[in-house]
Amino acid sequence: MNVIWSPQAKKDYWQNIDYLDAEWSFQVTLNFIEKVEETIQLLTQKNVEFISTHYKNVHKVVITKHITLYYKINSNQLELLRFWNTYQDFENFKL
Repeated sequence: MNVIWSPQAKKDYWQNIDYLDAEWSFQVTLNFIEKVEETIQLLTQKNVEFISTHYKNVHKVVITKHITLYYKINSNQLELLRFWNTYQDFENFKL
């Protein structure tokens, strides 16, 4: 399965890494990166879907208790849409 990162997903991902690097430890940052990689692996290798959202064909999966991945699967393509930090105001959430 092909994995596509939206520009916003890339931006969110790196912002979360920058935050973890600045405020937490290197190990916490590594744990986040590993959890993202494991989740992408799971989504591409298994026939699984996580929680549906009110957006058409968009699902979400918790990466950590503070970060949720929003994604879409179309035919043979996994599209990563957002890595949303749950401390943010959800009224500002856009896909």
